[in-house]
Amino acid sequence: MCGISGIVDLEGRRPIDRERLSRMNGLLAHRGPDGDGFFEAPGVGLGHRRLAIIDVGGGRQPLFNETGSVVIVYNGEIYNFAELAEELTRRGHRFRTRCDTEVVVHAWEEWGEACLERFRGLYAFALWDSDRQTLFLARDRLGKKPLYYSMSNGRLVFASELQAVVAGLPEVPSVDPQAVEDYFAFGYVPDPKTIFQGVFKLPPAHSLLLTRGEGAKRPKPYWDVQFSEAESRPEAELAEELADRLRDSVQMRLVSDVPLGAFLSGGVDSSAIVAFMAKASAQPIQTCSIGFTDPRHDESRYAAMIAERYGTDHFTRRVDVDAYSLIDRLAVAYCEPFADSSALPTFLLSALAREKVTVALSGDGGDEVFAGYRRYAFHRREEQAKRLLPAGLRRPLFGALAAGYPKLDWAPRFLRGKATFEALSQDAIGGYFRAVTLLPTPLRQRLYSGDFRRQLDGYSAIEVLREHGARVETRDPVSRAQYIDLKTWLPGGMLTKVDRASMANSLEVRTPLLDHPLVEWAARLRPEMKIRGMEGKYILKKAVEPLLPHDLLYRPKQGFSLPLKSWLRTDLAGHVEDLVTDSTLTDSGLFDGAFLRRLATEHRSGRSDHSRALWSLIMFDAFLRRPWLDQPAAGDRPATEAAE
Repeated sequence: MCGISGIVDLEGRRPIDRERLSRMNGLLAHRGPDGDGFFEAPGVGLGHRRLAIIDVGGGRQPLFNETGSVVIVYNGEIYNFAELAEELTRRGHRFRTRCDTEVVVHAWEEWGEACLERFRGLYAFALWDSDRQTLFLARDRLGKKPLYYSMSNGRLVFASELQAVVAGLPEVPSVDPQAVEDYFAFGYVPDPKTIFQGVFKLPPAHSLLLTRGEGAKRPKPYWDVQFSEAESRPEAELAEELADRLRDSVQMRLVSDVPLGAFLSGGVDSSAIVAFMAKASAQPIQTCSIGFTDPRHDESRYAAMIAERYGTDHFTRRVDVDAYSLIDRLAVAYCEPFADSSALPTFLLSALAREKVTVALSGDGGDEVFAGYRRYAFHRREEQAKRLLPAGLRRPLFGALAAGYPKLDWAPRFLRGKATFEALSQDAIGGYFRAVTLLPTPLRQRLYSGDFRRQLDGYSAIEVLREHGARVETRDPVSRAQYIDLKTWLPGGMLTKVDRASMANSLEVRTPLLDHPLVEWAARLRPEMKIRGMEGKYILKKAVEPLLPHDLLYRPKQGFSLPLKSWLRTDLAGHVEDLVTDSTLTDSGLFDGAFLRRLATEHRSGRSDHSRALWSLIMFDAFLRRPWLDQPAAGDRPATEAAE
C-alpha cells in the first residue's frame, strides 16, 4: 500500500509550492516507508510514498506511460492486473514493469474513464494526462482506500489522509457543525463530508475528472450494488457456489512479493478466510489475534482453535487498560474524530501483524454483505410488526409508549421496550437510524450547547440515511439496511478503522469478502438465504460448515470491542473527571458542561451506562488537542513568492 498527495492548478499553470507538497507527502510516510517520489510540471505537483508489495524493485512511483504524457500516483492493488496487462499488450501497449500501477496507466489510455469498470481490487489514485490537461481521481467500489480533497481558488489539493490535505491549504479550515452532529450520531463522519468545512472524501465507487479551462465538476459514480433477489436456486447449490467464490477471492489476494498472513479473531469471517488460505498454501500461514483479560470480550480461545486446526504460526497479544495510553496516537492515525473503541485493539493487532508480515488478509465485510449483524434481524421484525397497524395509529400509540417506558440500559434486549417502542413509532429509515445510532437523538440534543444547536439550524444526522435509503430499489427491509450500511458504516466506520490502524503500522490489509463480484452475487440472494429466524449469515455459514467447527459457527456473535463500561468506572475514572471539568472539550463551546458532568457522575455511580457517550467525547477531545489544528500549514505563502 501507499500514500498519495498532490496540488494541481486547474485554471492555469501557477507554480506549485514544492515545500508544501513535500510536507504533505511527508505526513504520509507511515503509509509508504519504502521510499518517496515526486512529479512536477507547470501547475502540477504529485507526491507518492511507497509500501512495496508487488514488483518491489521496479514499481516506483510516480509512474509514466511510454511517452511520459500520462503520470500516476496510486495506492492499492488491482488483483486482475495480469489479465489486463495481457489484454493491453495485445492492443499494442508496452510495459516496463510487472506491477499493477502501470496497468492503470495503460488502461486509462485505452478505455478512458471506463477503465474503472475493469478493475478488481482496492485503490485510490490520481492520474495526470498532460495531452488532455486532465486530472483523473478515482476510488474503489467499496471504499477500502481513502482519498481526500479540497478545491478553492482554482486549485485542487488531494491526499490519502486528511492531515496531508490540511497541510496543503493556506490555513486549517473550520470545523463543520453538521460533521460534528454526524460524528456523535454514528461514531464517524460519513462520506463525503469530513470534520472540516470545504474538505471532502471522494465517495466509494466515484471518480472526479477535472480538465483545465472547463470549470469545477462534481464526483460521479461508476458502480452501485443492486439488491434484485434474482438467485432462486436450491440452498445446497448456492452454498457450494459461495464456497467456490470465496476460494477464488482468497486465492486472488495471495499474490505478494513480501510476507503475507492473516488476522484471526475467532469469528466466522476471519476463521473462514484462514481456512481457505491454509488450504491454498504449502507452508504454514502466520495468524495474529488480540485477546482481552475480560472473558466477555475475549475470543482468543476460538482463534487458537482455528490456528491449531489449520497448523498456523499463531501469535496473540492481550489488551488491558494500559492500552489507553495510545489514545493520542489513535487521534493522529484517524485524523478526524473516530469513536469505534475497537480501533484501539485493531491498532494493536496491526502492530503485532507488522512484526511478522507486510500483508494480512482479514474477514471484514462479512456482516455487511451477508447480513450478520443482529440489528438486521431486529429491524426486519420491527418492520413486520409495523405492517399490522396503519401509520396514523401506530406512530402516536408507540410514541406514547416510548415516552412512558423507563430506559433500562442494564436489561436484556427483550426488556428494553423503550427502544423498541421508539423504533415502532417511526418510519423504516427512522427505525434503522435508531438501531445504528451511537448516541440517540435526545441524548445528542442534551449534549450540545445552546449555541451549537443554533449552528446546526435543525440539521439531523438522519438525513445521511434518508439520502442513501432513497436510492435503493428494494422493498425488503434487510436489503435496504444492508445498502445503507454499504454506503455509510462500511466505508466510514469499518474500513476506515482498519485502513488507518493498519497503515499507521505500514501494513497492507486485504478483504476477500469485499470482492465486488462477490458483493454483487450476495445482493441477488433471497433474504432468507441471509437471515433464518434470528441467525445471520445463514448461507455463508452453510458454505463453510465443512471447514469450521459447528460450535464456532453457531455460537452467539461477540463484538471486537473494549470493556469500556468497567474501565471508565475504575482505572479511567480520573481521566473522565478531568475531561468533563477542565479540558479542550469543555473549552470548545460545543457542549453543555453541566450535562457532561452529569454523564460522568451517573456512569461512575453505576446508575447508567454512558460508556459510548464518554468514549466518543474522549476521542473528540483527542482530536481537538492535535497540535497541528492550531497552526498554519508550513510554507504558508503565495505560490508566486515560493517560486522566487
